[in-house]
Amino acid sequence: MEKQPRSQPLFTTRSGIPLKASYGPDDVPVAHRAVMGSRPGDAPFHRGCFPQGYRTKPWRIFQLSGFGKPEDENERIKFLLKNGETGFLMEHDRNTADHLYNVDHPEVVARREDVGMTGAVMQSVRDVAICLDGLPIESTYGHAGGAVVQHAPFALAAYWTVAKRRGIALKDLGGTGQSDFFLTYLGCVTKQQIPTAPGLRLNADIIEFCGEHLPKWVPVSIAGYNGGDTGLNAWQELGAVMANAIEYLDEIKRRGRMDLTTAAYRCGGINFRTTMEIFEDAAKLRAARKMWHHLLSTRYGITDERALRMRIHIVTSGAAMTYQQPFNNIVRGTLMALSAVLGGTQSLGVSGYDEAISIPSEHAHQMSVRIQQVLAHETNLHAVADPLGGSYYIEAMTAELEQRGWEFCEQIQQRGGFLATLDTGWLHQQARDNQVGWFQQEMDGTRTVVGVTDFKDDVGTYEVEGFEGVNDAYDVARERLDAVKRERHERGATAALHALEAACRGTQNLMPAMMDALDAEVTLGEIGSVYREVWGDWQTPEVV
Repeated sequence: MEKQPRSQPLFTTRSGIPLKASYGPDDVPVAHRAVMGSRPGDAPFHRGCFPQGYRTKPWRIFQLSGFGKPEDENERIKFLLKNGETGFLMEHDRNTADHLYNVDHPEVVARREDVGMTGAVMQSVRDVAICLDGLPIESTYGHAGGAVVQHAPFALAAYWTVAKRRGIALKDLGGTGQSDFFLTYLGCVTKQQIPTAPGLRLNADIIEFCGEHLPKWVPVSIAGYNGGDTGLNAWQELGAVMANAIEYLDEIKRRGRMDLTTAAYRCGGINFRTTMEIFEDAAKLRAARKMWHHLLSTRYGITDERALRMRIHIVTSGAAMTYQQPFNNIVRGTLMALSAVLGGTQSLGVSGYDEAISIPSEHAHQMSVRIQQVLAHETNLHAVADPLGGSYYIEAMTAELEQRGWEFCEQIQQRGGFLATLDTGWLHQQARDNQVGWFQQEMDGTRTVVGVTDFKDDVGTYEVEGFEGVNDAYDVARERLDAVKRERHERGATAALHALEAACRGTQNLMPAMMDALDAEVTLGEIGSVYREVWGDWQTPEVV
């Protein structure tokens, strides 16, 4: 079936950057030409962090996984590791985790059928221990979950407590947290979460605690991905990520408890997304590394090259996956992953082809791993560092994204900083305006989405397997919650909870008290009650 164009196609990127028919030397700004001759591994690192690129260290295959009961998530993680995943990301049930609710909370009871559909239900250290059972966390890079700011201290402390109970020294434990503002303050706004100021305090506490006890752990990961999939375009994603980093580093500097270079290195693991804009997004990663180098060296006077090298994790855009003709998404996932590799990512997760329908089925998860393995082993992509370097188009795009990214960062700073633009709803408005514009482009025919706006005939003979769900997740979680409260040392749990509340009200680092609370089997919902009592709820901007 031939497409019948309804209007003139757009020769711009999705971010609105005009595209010329061809590019030459004069299209590269003079300021950028000065660094074009640098080699991979040389500052300002837009060409990559290491001279040999993937020859010396392949990217990490790092797929997000989780659903149902902790043992369901454990089984899926083991399946992915068996199929070639080289690190694992835990996912906690968002009905409970995002709000810090136990399953007996009325809001969760009202949605009990949804419990376990967006991650495994983990309300205590017992649940996390089940999820990690048999996983070699002492030798495998893990993501403890805790994508949401207020949930991160619970998720991290539970993971670390399980490790300690196994006799693993925290100093030897490698992995990452996230504790991201973009997800629930911008994208999927929750019914209840703490205000942004105490959220910043939590993240600074995590950064400092890791600096003292977990030298191999990335304490927070700024998730530009969540900003991008919410509606921020490529250069807005760059600018917002830098503005978020400024909040962290300014706060660490103000507190004066931690070496700023160390803090900058620990905050330098950043999460971006790639889309179907293959070249724009590859250039975005190059611009991100250059911007990070500039931010740290000029604003904070940091000279340590380890800190100046941004480390990037990519998740391919879930928003680009369609429920119509879902097998087309295998192609989309491959192209978006290619963009990430061309841009020099250090780790990568590919969205499941059935993501628009359900959480990934086992087959979709396997295909996401296989896509990465094909790219790693059949294409010679690993042979040359920064293969796009020197392209007039790519260098011009890198410079354009950098300039626009800094301009957007400055707009955020003029409005009081990253957290202030969340509190006022200004950042939400930028994302929403983009979403409306992109939708209009699809409706008026200036942008094509295969199988959605055009080429709708589908004669495929295969059905998507889909995810069948877990009918017992809520009931099992309720039984386990009751068992924890019945069997734990109640006086010890109460004392630990009171100590956590005192830490929240005080100025000391609250992570030691959080570790003690998890070890005493204090539950997720009890921690949430303390937060709400001490800090109250975030006032959602009217634009949301």
